[in-house]
Amino acid sequence: MCQVDENYHDDLDPAEMLNVSKKCIKCKEASAAVVIRVGDTYCRGCFKEYFIHKFRAMLGKNRIIFPGEKVLLAVSGGPSSCSMLSQVQEGLSQTAHRKLRFLPGIVHIDEGGAVGHSMEERQKALAELQTVFKATGFPFYFVPLEKVLDLPSSVVATATAPSEHPASAYKSAVNDFIHIDSSSCSTPLDQEETSIPEVQESHTQFLQQLIVSVKTLTARQDLLNTLRQHLLVDTARTKGYSKLMLGDNCTRLAVKLLTSVSLGRGAQLAQDTGFSDSRYGDIISVRPMRDFSTKEIAYYNHIFSVPSVFIPGLDTKTTNKASIQHLTESFVTKLQTDFPSTVSTIYRTSEKLQTACRSSSTADCCDRCLLCMCSLDTAPENASAFQATLISEQLSQNTFLGASRSTKIIPRQNQDPLESEIAAPTGQCCSSGGEEGCGSAENYEVCYSSAQPQTADVKSFLCYSCQLTIKDMSSLEHLPQYVLSEAWRRHSRSQMREEISEFLLDDGDEGD
Repeated sequence: MCQVDENYHDDLDPAEMLNVSKKCIKCKEASAAVVIRVGDTYCRGCFKEYFIHKFRAMLGKNRIIFPGEKVLLAVSGGPSSCSMLSQVQEGLSQTAHRKLRFLPGIVHIDEGGAVGHSMEERQKALAELQTVFKATGFPFYFVPLEKVLDLPSSVVATATAPSEHPASAYKSAVNDFIHIDSSSCSTPLDQEETSIPEVQESHTQFLQQLIVSVKTLTARQDLLNTLRQHLLVDTARTKGYSKLMLGDNCTRLAVKLLTSVSLGRGAQLAQDTGFSDSRYGDIISVRPMRDFSTKEIAYYNHIFSVPSVFIPGLDTKTTNKASIQHLTESFVTKLQTDFPSTVSTIYRTSEKLQTACRSSSTADCCDRCLLCMCSLDTAPENASAFQATLISEQLSQNTFLGASRSTKIIPRQNQDPLESEIAAPTGQCCSSGGEEGCGSAENYEVCYSSAQPQTADVKSFLCYSCQLTIKDMSSLEHLPQYVLSEAWRRHSRSQMREEISEFLLDDGDEGD
């Protein structure tokens, strides 16, 4: 209790301030150069050893990349991906204690067309990146985002996954790699002279129409990430790479986890934030930087002069509430300032997550999302939150339709784009002859021009999160052709399966 004669004016003991005059906690000799966490002070040499060991331990612990494999490094130009490139370059140097044993390549996706940069700005950024890539000696490729308009439909189709290696296969592969002549196998791939690609103005305009057709910045960023991933996978396939290395760090994955939950991607968290992602089958994505925080990467790049190139994105110079992604990032970073264990707690939680859905690597093509290629999570279960959401949407649509019938006036500007496209008449025959037609009726086929999938058909092949993204689009006509073609192919297969369902045997009938 309070006392009358109590003295409350005594000075409180000041908190111990961290300073660089402390000794390194590892070597106990040199003065500390960086303070990663409270009490974790490292000198320059020990911090470099700590950073390199952490990167190689992540690769060695998982043993997904086998010796001699071709690995494509996705470098955006930011600090995290450039630090990853520096670690790979360090691991392949002649002075490395434990050398990396894979063959790297570099790819950069130029998104200037989607952001609205001029051709001069895009050429300047690519020229800076070209200088950085040439210094590594690795082969590198510049791929404009406009190329996503010409991708084949096989990007969103099922690919044959490689057979799983036994536990002893990695050790035998390492021994075989060591005994092979170092001059013929251990050297990196020859660097190819890659020029900055030229982009057609029509493709840039079509890409900008696709981005502008999405109403919210949240859906734009989500769609842009999906298109970028499709382009990375296609580049890895065409160039002969079996692994794709991404630069997602611990802070970015913590933000991505909370963002994915907000966007309805809870069933895909294990694949979106895990070390490896095998949803595309033959191309496996890995995230070796997932144990590094943004603070550690910034310190390392500053101390050891790792170059990076800043390229503005869709959310550059936007407010915190402009998108769910940006708002979540602002929330996590501000919370991390006052509570330094915030990012690590969220990150450690993501390591324990496992999806209850069917694995995307073993799921059938029609059981995967048309955009993100994850297993579909749109099968409503009894007394589930998703079923309640569907019932709420149906009741809202019935109320809207009832009001429309009573007034008999449907304003065009307020009409739901989904309903407008479903009610749209089918197109004319693809033949330019008019009366002759394309001959599809005689061959018992469907005219391609009238066979374009409607919005309801496309939504049935999307997960819950991608359905929300498509719902924010004004029209599906702006989607890339390979997405629409694959949607129509799946729709045709499902119709065919319904027609012959009476003649198909169930899994339980095969043993009878």
